[in-house]
Amino acid sequence: MRTPLAVPAIAAFLASASVPIYIHLPRYAAELGIGLGTIGTILLALRALDFVQDPFLGRMIDRFPNKRPMFAMLAFLGMGLGFLIAFVLQPDVFGLVLGLALVFTAYSLGTILFYGQGAEVVGTQGQAAHLQFAGRREMGALVGIVLAAIAPGLLGASFGTLQGYVIFGLLLAIAAVVIWRLSRAFWVPITVENTEEVTAGQTWRALKHPRVVQLLMIAMFNALPVAVTSTLFLFFVEDRLQLPDLAGLFLVLFFLTAGISAPFWSKLASRFGARQVLVFAMCLAIAAFVGAYALPVGAAWRFGLISALSGAALGADMVILPAVFATALVKERVPTGIAFGLWSFSAKISLALSAAIVLPILQGAGFTPAGPNTPEALRSLNLLYAVFPCALKVLALILVARLPDEQGEAVVFTFN
Repeated sequence: MRTPLAVPAIAAFLASASVPIYIHLPRYAAELGIGLGTIGTILLALRALDFVQDPFLGRMIDRFPNKRPMFAMLAFLGMGLGFLIAFVLQPDVFGLVLGLALVFTAYSLGTILFYGQGAEVVGTQGQAAHLQFAGRREMGALVGIVLAAIAPGLLGASFGTLQGYVIFGLLLAIAAVVIWRLSRAFWVPITVENTEEVTAGQTWRALKHPRVVQLLMIAMFNALPVAVTSTLFLFFVEDRLQLPDLAGLFLVLFFLTAGISAPFWSKLASRFGARQVLVFAMCLAIAAFVGAYALPVGAAWRFGLISALSGAALGADMVILPAVFATALVKERVPTGIAFGLWSFSAKISLALSAAIVLPILQGAGFTPAGPNTPEALRSLNLLYAVFPCALKVLALILVARLPDEQGEAVVFTFN
């Protein structure tokens, strides 16, 4: 289906292996008897593998553009097999690492391929066209994130926590096969076979483009706050606010507002400029994080409001930054596979770093998932969930505020 439906369908499935994995993996690992520190180390090690493989996958896609349908098949079926190993088989530590490695590698291949194919489909039609494509893509991604985020909780309520994860993995494996078969026409190559070898040197040359490097740094620092809150979300809601029955509702509210707001952010960026709108959205996210710090136990409606505000801010992040990056690629003539390999890695290392940093700290503070916790342990959870993301977002805000405008002049955002 080389129609607009292919874009959100592919994005929805790929998104199931992004934020939802980090939301549920700490709780799932506890069910398997694996510690928080161990999970943090595993995730960081797997992302270290991405540092090597993502640029390689990007070069491979650029080198053999007519093989994109085959690469798509490998990505979807690889993710499906990985989900079976990681969730359906209820593995030990080694099996979990194997399953997650397969999921993440196939996800890398699929994401780089998807973003690169999208950039070539839109081509040189301008930033408005890239924003429109990004809007469809991120709307689908948000639907996939919502479904994958709430499914284990709903299934667990009916079949038990561990069995819920088993069914969750089985459903994702089935979805991998179905969506791959339905979307095969989308992967028809846009360009002809590349007769020149795409080398490792091109990856480093891409990193020499100041605009590309600047956008990659923004992507990483801007993704870290969401990565931290996603990793700690279930702990914060269930153990800090003591609202376990509302966790699914808060997730739906967060991602629903992100999805609803995404088209509006896209229109605002087209009218007022991507940089100005992105800065405003980041300030909104900071306000939401600050609000979360002061919440008392049982503050359901206030955390619901915070979820909605932070979700709206996420909608801007997901639509505007990829569109700006895609526009920069066209101007700088950077190969799309290499560039989006670097982009994919910057986003994923943010998730891995968040888990590798906050989970061991939380374990060291004496925090026990779904167990009795001391005031010191809950205070550490509160600081990591609310204050730490604020500091990271401020760093990203400083970088975004110094983005050049469309004419390339450095402009600092002012609040007039």
